[in-house]
Amino acid sequence: MKLFNSYTNTVEEFTPIDGNKVKMYVCGPTVYDYAHLGHARCYITWDVLYRYLKFRGYDVTYCRNVTDVDDKILKKAETEGKTPTEVSQYWYKQFTNSMKALNTLTPDIEPFATKTLGEMIAITKDLIANDYAYESNGDVYFRVKKFSKYGQLSKQPIDQLESGARIEVGDLKEDPLDFALWKKDEKFGYNSPWGVGRPGWHIECSAMSRKYLGKTIDIHAGGADLIFPHHENEIAQSECANGCKFVNYWLHNGFVTINKEKMSKSLGNFLTIDDMLKNYDANTLRLFILTNHYRMPVEFSDEALTSAKAGAKRLTNAKQTPINEEFDITSTDEYKAFVEAMDEDLNTSKALAILFDLATRANKDEENAYTILYKLGTTLGFTFEKASLSEDDLANAISKVSERLGQEFNSMDEILELRKQARAEKNWEIADKIRISLDEIGIVLKDTPEGTKIELK
Repeated sequence: MKLFNSYTNTVEEFTPIDGNKVKMYVCGPTVYDYAHLGHARCYITWDVLYRYLKFRGYDVTYCRNVTDVDDKILKKAETEGKTPTEVSQYWYKQFTNSMKALNTLTPDIEPFATKTLGEMIAITKDLIANDYAYESNGDVYFRVKKFSKYGQLSKQPIDQLESGARIEVGDLKEDPLDFALWKKDEKFGYNSPWGVGRPGWHIECSAMSRKYLGKTIDIHAGGADLIFPHHENEIAQSECANGCKFVNYWLHNGFVTINKEKMSKSLGNFLTIDDMLKNYDANTLRLFILTNHYRMPVEFSDEALTSAKAGAKRLTNAKQTPINEEFDITSTDEYKAFVEAMDEDLNTSKALAILFDLATRANKDEENAYTILYKLGTTLGFTFEKASLSEDDLANAISKVSERLGQEFNSMDEILELRKQARAEKNWEIADKIRISLDEIGIVLKDTPEGTKIELK
């Protein structure tokens, strides 16, 4: 299996530190607002990596943190007259619901920054003791120039960084490049050896990664926007505190763009996951994201989502047969081609082509085609359960048919009985009116040996 390592800028053979055990850390959300499509891209991408590593037999420990102490959270708390805890807990629940709706697996470990303060303070103390950090009027800063490898992840030499650096008003740094490990904050802070304050953002991930996965981990992943300064600073403080390599493989996913601009809250051009799911199901959003290679930017458009919706339907509407649990898919050409694609730095577009071919063959009743499709498809996180109708969907359907036929119906069973009678009498006008009425609101009727089934498109 090969992965593109952002640190070396090369595709490398993946070799875990400890046999088949894989320690994987992903930078999680800062919980103060709704998650958007950019978040969906990040967490679906690493959900697929997590699923695929397990599919390949690795014993994976996936840690994704929750940043619940941050300037944005404090600002929202003040604006809304709430405590920071109330704000972070509320938005964490919203984030969790969004991730569940996208069918992403829950990480094995999901630590909160505020529950890992002891580890952050311990690392900061170690850095001060080794002269990599210094206290200044209640703040603690990291001495960037003491770490000779600073800038290697982001490919920015120190002299270039230095030319663009400046000291903000109120900063008491030795050097403009130095970054905060601990910030003085007497209003919302926590006790520390340097007075009441709170951690800098970067130290949070170093602390949580070390506490739950150890000093050196296999994979650290996140969005490309985190390469600098966040991941660059994580490397500096972790390696100086621990005296060893921090991460073996750095992986980064590309942006979601709208009109060629990165989607972000600061630009005000973001689409929330919850809003997207009102018009597109989770399979559609996943397909939209996986059609593109994870390192490339993805341009959002209604046309792209419409195409993804059609593709998702091709997969989920494939003729379903009972899963043959006894069938060994590892001996099939499809499995080998799927693994070859995914081993090629997660080439999901190639893997999807294999799924579409299997869907076509499943519709032709090819033996075990659906079993292979299901097992490979779920490895990419697709669901194959048919969408069920809600009570509102049924009420809307009954109302629509009643309006078109000019007669009142009290249940879907009455409508299906009328349709059955009309078809038996070759009254195609009535049968077509029922079909068209339901089709207009995204409901299809499928006649099977077991009777007529009602499904969402």
